[in-house]
Amino acid sequence: MRKIICVAFTLAGFCATAFSAGRHIAFERNNAVYVANLDGTNEKKVADGIFPAISPDGTRVAFNTVEKTSDTTYVRHIAVADVATGKVNVFKDVPSENSYYPTWTADGKQILFTTRPHEVWDLVAINSDGTNFHLLKPGVQNEVSYYSPIWAHDGQSIFCQNMTDIHQIGLDGAVRAQWSISKIVPKGDMSGDGRIDVSPDGKRLLLSIDMGEESGREDWDGPLPALWAFDLQAQKATRLTPKNLFGWDGVWIDNDNILFLSRAAGEKDDSIYRMSADGKNLKRLIKNARFPSVSAL
Repeated sequence: MRKIICVAFTLAGFCATAFSAGRHIAFERNNAVYVANLDGTNEKKVADGIFPAISPDGTRVAFNTVEKTSDTTYVRHIAVADVATGKVNVFKDVPSENSYYPTWTADGKQILFTTRPHEVWDLVAINSDGTNFHLLKPGVQNEVSYYSPIWAHDGQSIFCQNMTDIHQIGLDGAVRAQWSISKIVPKGDMSGDGRIDVSPDGKRLLLSIDMGEESGREDWDGPLPALWAFDLQAQKATRLTPKNLFGWDGVWIDNDNILFLSRAAGEKDDSIYRMSADGKNLKRLIKNARFPSVSAL
């Protein structure tokens, strides 16, 4: 359903389509990375890969390459594609062939991601040009891994989750704060692919939560997905999507509006929707699309 099936990775042919100025969305479709205008128009393919994250200035997209090496094994690298030229820089000097889930600092200078050089997942960072790879938080054998890493607004810490708690971790690897997911959201939990995003003002987290509720849909296999906003100062979570609107993989457009994935009853493909944080102005922007991210400029 929401799990991504990896296929062989080949560099995409670049289509030199005219692209308007302004903010843009990056998304995934059929194991390829696309960009589009913020209103969902004028989409174009940038590269083959998964988990796209558009840079704050909208000029580059970080993503995962996927190369099948046997019937059961894959090599996955972090890469950055230039939107204007289609040039792709694959970070093959990272000491692992299993890396996932890139996200950018607000200044666009560093990329955070998870990697598995041994039997556990580490939280690591690298400069956006592929230099200065460094470890932020090593994984520990026989402990639950950290998932869904995202930079804090000031770039001095990161948020992540281990399917039980949400953690804020400093650049020294020390845990600054943690919150029990089940206490923040009654009847809620997060899977390894549950997403976290930080609002532009740094005050709220947007959480993709699996609810312990009946979905009420015969075509839905799994828990009911919902989006919640967690106010870091008030320590209070607010549900943004009602029970009849399935929502996941949410990201902030600004402090008052979000993008997210949803799928209506009877549909086979996910679509990207836009909605205000008060639950109004719901609009579908892009059909057959997954894992959206949005530029700041």
